[in-house]
Amino acid sequence: MSIGHTFLGLLESSPRHGYDLKRAYDERFGHSRPLHFGQVYSTLSRLLRNGLVEVDSVEAGEGPERKRYAITEAGVTDVQRWLSQPEKPEPYLQSVLYTKVVLALLTGRPAADLLDTQRAEHLRLMRELTRRKAHGDLADQLICDHALFHLEADLRWLELTTARLDELAKEVHG
Repeated sequence: MSIGHTFLGLLESSPRHGYDLKRAYDERFGHSRPLHFGQVYSTLSRLLRNGLVEVDSVEAGEGPERKRYAITEAGVTDVQRWLSQPEKPEPYLQSVLYTKVVLALLTGRPAADLLDTQRAEHLRLMRELTRRKAHGDLADQLICDHALFHLEADLRWLELTTARLDELAKEVHG
């Protein structure tokens, strides 16, 4: 996800301090991966340098000055362009999991055990996401559904690969 574009979108409603942007980002998008303050301020510096935000005000206080950032017209145009472009679907043609299965077969290790272990990990995460979804608000439910649908597709691939493991082993060794 583009942190810069997300910040621009958050700034459209009103100017904010870096701390407020971090808090808004973490609440809406960073549940499992909150931003580090260094990431916040380096992103804001880049947006400022590129003319997409400006310093709206500076407040003195204890410690460093607090800058409040506002989006510029160029920033509004940039976030509008980003929002209107579709994201490239990820076909996962070079999967780490597929690589592990092939390497297990090439090296005589039990690929079926690898697939069983991965299946168990997927099911564990799906249970965790289902619990989170049950107690979450609509935004949380939607993000959990997105992840669950991807995990379900992975599980189907794990089942298919397990069913074709003997055939794949012949191809890999042939």
